[in-house]
Amino acid sequence: MKGVILAGGSGTRLHPLTRITNKHLLPIYDRPMVNYAIEALVQAGVTELMLVTGGTHAGEFFRLLGNGHDHGIDRLFYAYQDQAGGIAEALALAERFVNRDRVVVMLADNVVGSSLKASVDNFERQEEGARILLSKVDDPKHLRHLGVPQLEGERVVRIIEKPDEPPSGYAVTGIYFYDATVWDVVPTLKPSGRGELEITDVNNAYVDRGTMEYDVLEGFWGDAGESIDAYYEVNDFVRKHGANKL
Repeated sequence: MKGVILAGGSGTRLHPLTRITNKHLLPIYDRPMVNYAIEALVQAGVTELMLVTGGTHAGEFFRLLGNGHDHGIDRLFYAYQDQAGGIAEALALAERFVNRDRVVVMLADNVVGSSLKASVDNFERQEEGARILLSKVDDPKHLRHLGVPQLEGERVVRIIEKPDEPPSGYAVTGIYFYDATVWDVVPTLKPSGRGELEITDVNNAYVDRGTMEYDVLEGFWGDAGESIDAYYEVNDFVRKHGANKL
């Protein structure tokens, strides 16, 4: 299995902090934000990675990470996204790197308290399809700003982006697993109302096929790029409790 870390985007929700750098290079406690995504995947046994970024600060990722060996990465590749065209568009840049292998995709502003190893193992045992990771969110107002799954027993029957009435108490985190058919799905996508190729459309394509499975993350999950408040909430949690605990 290969890993793709998405570290692009304009980071407007973290302005003015992101006027001077890419949001994924901002510090979370004692390290740049992107380091936590790298650590999460490497600890889970995924050591061939591609980092996708863009904008005027792309070279700073190379200065930080180099060939990746100091971070436990066996092989590290880079891809450049010319403009912010959505998560699915960024994923498309990794097609030749993944080379029809299975892939785990992680947004670099997602930070988790516990190891992803169990979910990686679950997906390796999964015969086909995709897998998403969910996190329990108690605040319905917060859920209205997230992707929320509609569940029937153990099945995902739909993923709704920013629902007025959340169909469950879970959020879809920015960690996704796909088999090789993802490269057949991405070219069929059409831009959303904001002009981007949406990862929710990719996930719903697997839902429609009946090949989407899920895990519920244990413990903490935070999206440090969601807002200034969320950024500091993640920062405070990591400072007190750490992240990616085995």
